[in-house]
Amino acid sequence: MDELPIELNVLTLNCWGRKYTSPYREERMTAIGRYLATTEPVPHIVGLQECFEYQDYLSIRRETRFALPFGKFYHSGAFGCGLAILSRWPVEESSMVPFSFCGRPSGLFRGDMFMGAQGVACARIRYGEGEEDVVEVFNTNTRSSYGDHSRKNSYIIHRLSQAWEIAKLARNASERGHLAVVLASLNATPFSLPYRLLTSHAAIRDAWRVLYPDSSLGSTSHELERARGRPTPTAAFNMAENGVTNNSAYNTWAWPTSEQRALRSGKRPMLVSPEVPDEDGQRVDYIFFSRGGDPHASPTDLSEILSAHNTYTDDGVVVAPSPPGWIIRDARVGLVARHPDLGCSLSDHFSVEATLILHTPTPPRHRRRSRSRSISKINWQTQCATLGDDPTMSPKKSGTVTQSQSPRGIPSTPNNVATRSNSRAKEKGKERGRPATPRSFTSTEAGVHIAAGTYLHSPTASSYRRGSRDRAAWDLQLSSLELGTPPHLPLTAYDEIIHLIDAHAVRMYRQRRLGISHFAFWLMVLVGSYVGIWFLPDGKGAFGLLVASSLGFTAGVVTLLLAVLVYAAELNKLNEFEWEIRNAKAVISGMGPDALAHQGSEEEKAW
Repeated sequence: MDELPIELNVLTLNCWGRKYTSPYREERMTAIGRYLATTEPVPHIVGLQECFEYQDYLSIRRETRFALPFGKFYHSGAFGCGLAILSRWPVEESSMVPFSFCGRPSGLFRGDMFMGAQGVACARIRYGEGEEDVVEVFNTNTRSSYGDHSRKNSYIIHRLSQAWEIAKLARNASERGHLAVVLASLNATPFSLPYRLLTSHAAIRDAWRVLYPDSSLGSTSHELERARGRPTPTAAFNMAENGVTNNSAYNTWAWPTSEQRALRSGKRPMLVSPEVPDEDGQRVDYIFFSRGGDPHASPTDLSEILSAHNTYTDDGVVVAPSPPGWIIRDARVGLVARHPDLGCSLSDHFSVEATLILHTPTPPRHRRRSRSRSISKINWQTQCATLGDDPTMSPKKSGTVTQSQSPRGIPSTPNNVATRSNSRAKEKGKERGRPATPRSFTSTEAGVHIAAGTYLHSPTASSYRRGSRDRAAWDLQLSSLELGTPPHLPLTAYDEIIHLIDAHAVRMYRQRRLGISHFAFWLMVLVGSYVGIWFLPDGKGAFGLLVASSLGFTAGVVTLLLAVLVYAAELNKLNEFEWEIRNAKAVISGMGPDALAHQGSEEEKAW
């Protein structure tokens, strides 16, 4: 590894590779591999979801063997988890972390729990020799809501728990000083409760939301999107500005069945007008990333402050430099092209592609000396100036994408990798070894909120537009996620989650009682059948009674096992999840992490 990259191209794609139920699976997988190998810029890291068949993974690997020579297919569950990671660099360490909640025990017809084990595919990819030259990739596909996005959905707790566990993994990676990249087919729209829980408890940002803070919050029928009062977007606008990856008018698998048949028979035109209204399009696939950098790096004495790496202002005051970090330069929707022979889309989802760059912030030049503080008391937090101190650092806003823009809508970048010399990287490694405390950016609070995605009505133009080379905008973006405590949800949101947990526990206790009652009923029927056959003169009737009662009793045994074993385990995991949420709420509200230490568990339940 002679050169270290300062540019990282990342791609995530839901392949829709379910065996027997996904049409043209093998043909589409081969075409997906060709796309990954020929798209520009060539991705360095790829996360695949719903790639269940190992042969499909090998087919993609054959096509990408030169561009992405390394990869890992993850094995989990009876029919696999469908997760795979491809990389330009070797995978140094890998693990498959299963979710605590993978679906309802009774959801056999949906494949819950038994057909596949959902989780997070974790890969530690080293791109350099330095201690921090590591990308920790977390690839996942969370539980679907099956069309019901309301709070009454029985899968809301599963999706919340999965988002919570992803957040913990990403937060741990960020605290280690590594770049954390989460590639997720989240099955949740922006600002949904699972989305907010994930982004609020991990020091990560939604790459698309950073560049497009005014992008849609769901389809036109979504509650939050209706509240914004925006006109129905066109297919091209949804692709270029809203980042739609699912149910797009461009995707042939989102067309009605009759139109799909017409497409296969050649009766339907292949082209879709960019001005076609796209009412159902939504963004459910995401690339999240962290700032990177060592959270404990900070000068500890004056000799380090006065080192050659520091900057002197005009009045001679020493200003400690801010460490470099990763920012988003470009984000786009990909895999829009169709299969050259079949004419269908390559998946029922489009890909999300992003370009991250390692940015060193511009040091401030006009920081005034504080009369009440001598130079001997300089520390990292007070000497790192905020972007808001300099009015010239305000970001420049660029125009929005027009609705007549092409579906891709993104100018391609050269097919190469920006690099920095290894000697410079070693100097950076030494420099990053210092401990640091987070800086405060009070005057850029608005920019922080926009980047974190907390405004429903944010400006139309973004401060961090794609392809922007404005260093001030990059500085502002980098400052929006400092190496400190990540933002958190309002206390009312934690109360809502606790209420949903309680409601889910009541539902599970009810199903558990029904399972036990079902077994008891069929046990009595079976005993009664054995007694009743002695009073039936017809042998056929006695045989039919025994068969029916035996089948019913067998079903009762299955429900009893679910009630005694599976539901009991689910309730225990639910107790753990509830405790973690209550503890997080206690810490945020100022009660302290030991606020729940003296509280009972089972005795105080009111379920």
